[in-house]
Formats: sequence, C-alpha cells, structure tokens
Amino acid sequence: MKDDVGAIVEWLVDGARPAAPSEALLAQLCRRLVAVGVPLLRVAVFVRTLHPNIIARRFVWREGETVAAIGAAGLDVAMSDAYRDSPINYVYSHGVAVRRRLADPDCPLDFPLLAELREEGVTDYLILPLAFSNGEVHAASWTTRQAGGFTAAQLAILYRIQAPFARITEIRALRRTAASLLNTYVGAGAGERILAGRIRRGDVEAIHAAIWLSDMRGFTALADRSPPQQLIDLLNRYFDCQVPAIEAGGGEVLKFMGDGLLAIFPLADDEAEPSVACNRALTAARTARDAVAMLGRANTAGAGERVRCGIALHLGEVLYGNIGSENRLDFTCIGPAVNLAARLEELTGALGRTILASAPFASHCDGTFVPVGDFALSGFAAPQTAYGLPEETG
Repeated sequence: MKDDVGAIVEWLVDGARPAAPSEALLAQLCRRLVAVGVPLLRVAVFVRTLHPNIIARRFVWREGETVAAIGAAGLDVAMSDAYRDSPINYVYSHGVAVRRRLADPDCPLDFPLLAELREEGVTDYLILPLAFSNGEVHAASWTTRQAGGFTAAQLAILYRIQAPFARITEIRALRRTAASLLNTYVGAGAGERILAGRIRRGDVEAIHAAIWLSDMRGFTALADRSPPQQLIDLLNRYFDCQVPAIEAGGGEVLKFMGDGLLAIFPLADDEAEPSVACNRALTAARTARDAVAMLGRANTAGAGERVRCGIALHLGEVLYGNIGSENRLDFTCIGPAVNLAARLEELTGALGRTILASAPFASHCDGTFVPVGDFALSGFAAPQTAYGLPEETG
C-alpha cells in the first residue's frame, strides 16, 4: 500500500499529468485513493477565488462518479448563517483540521452540517486545510460510510496527500484567477489571447467585426450635478443594461471609457457572410435600448432626469491587439472603422435617435434600416450615410 500511496503523491507532485480539467483531476484522485483502500463516499474541495461576484468555487465528487460537479458560491453566501456556522468557515478562520466520527453516538454535532451527514449514513467526516504558499487557507472534506469510520491507516493516507494536493490545487487556482481577472477586465477573447502569450507591444491582428460604440447622453452635465457615489451606482446600472445583451449576442466588451463602451462582434470562421454578426449586434442594441429606456423611466438619475444613450453600429476591419507604452499595454482595437463608429455615435443625440448604423452594417440587415441623411464626419473626406430604425423618429 505504501508504494501505491507514494505513486499518488508523485503523481500530484508531477502536476497530475496528463493535464485534465479540475473536476476530472479530482475524480481521478478519488479513484486512486479508493484503489489503495480509502473508502470514500463524498469529497468536496473549496477554493476561494478573486472574483467580483464569487467568493469560492466548490468541486464535489461522489462515489461512482467519473467527474466532479462544479459549483460557485456568491457573495451572499458569506453573509449566511449556514456559512458562518460551517466547518469550512472554521477551517478558513483557524487553519486547522476538523474531524468528527459520526459513527460514535457521543460525537459532538457542533456544526449543523454534521446532523445532516449522520442522517445520510456518513460515519466519519474530515476536513483538512489546504495551505497555499501565500498564506491563504482553502479546504477539502472527506467522508465515508465505512462502519466505524476511517481507520488510522486511511487517515494517514489523507494526511499524506494533503500538502501535494494543496500545491496542485494552488497551481490550478492561480491560473483560474488569472483567467477570471483577465476576462473581467479585458474581456474573454482578449484574456485568452493574453494567456496564450500575445503580450508583446505591437502584436496585433486584423479582424473583421461588427463594431459597437455607445455612450450616455448628457453625462458630463449629469456628472457635475450628481454626488460621486450616486453617479457610480447609475453607471453600473446603465452598463448592466448593455453588457448582458452584448455577451448574449456573442459580442465582446473591450473597454469602458467613462460612460462610453466599445465592443466587437467578431465574424466566426464559419460565417460566409457578415449578416450573422450584424444581426446579433442589432438584436443586442435593441435589447440594450429597451433596458436603458426602462432605467430612464425609473428616474434613477435624480429628479426629472432621464437616462438616455446613443449606440453606433458599424462593420469593418479593426486592428486588435497590444497597444501602449513599454510597460503599460492595453488590449484593444483601433482603426478607421472604430473612428467611423465614434463619429456616428456623436450623431445619435443630434438626430434624436438611439441606434445609428453605417451603410456597410445596414446592408447586411435585410432592409431593417432606413437612410436618415448624408453627413460630413470629422476625419472622413466623403460624406457618410447614416441609417436609423423605422421605429425611432428623428
């Protein structure tokens, strides 16, 4: 048995290769432990994470399963009584193991969870701290239905893998945290490119995409009249009207610029015509327009204040990649197509329209748009035709 357990330790130290998703890795570890005589019923790993909406991720494996289930705990969980009175919180706070031999009639049920486990037939419960190298404490719990609970030898195996399992968990958690933060701050597509090594200044690629550029009308005047926190709260609600619609349509938010938002809807490799991307962007724009209108009717900006926005849609080629100084880069897109979208967005207020599109974009929306005029736009030699939606009046 010692040699077999040593093989598990070596496997973990070696990075649990070949690499597999974390849920498959946990299931493989549990199967290996069962094979060396540890009668596991349920194993749960709790990893705290750096995420604006999630405090921890949970991986749960049960006897007979080929992969572990994944769950996420939101910020509200940390405020709940169930969490405050849980063994997990105790391990997080004290950094020590908790074991309860539930098969023993005199076992203290000092955590509400323990009574539930005993009713399910669990005979032994062990939760171990997973100490990361930066001092963070995470946790893994192990349960069994074996009569009498875990033996001393079985417990020794779980304690023996504790440190190497913490190391592989930390490595996985660090990579996920990096991906999560990149996705949160630069977008999913840009985050994937950065993690893949696209980090050199000037490393850009030309892509064909539908371009979205929007901002809030009258934001400067509103900022002058509103208390700072009220303004921030309004901006967050305002962007909540747009970002979910963009992401649901396959778009990627690249940048927030005060009250402005830049997003792209890249053409998929299998899209022979750009009409798919354009119509997805148009659907998102209509959804966002209606959501902002509801926000305006709710009068959240203050007495007598209406929240309104302008959205410009264009189709063209953009340069997408790393731009900036030597030690401070931004992953964004630039080019004449972005400039045209910006000029169209400036027109929305003057024309009394929420959504305006360029000729290339409108041509792929099957007559949905109507021309509203030709305009001389800064930076463009020839007048540009702007297109609006029939349901919006100038």
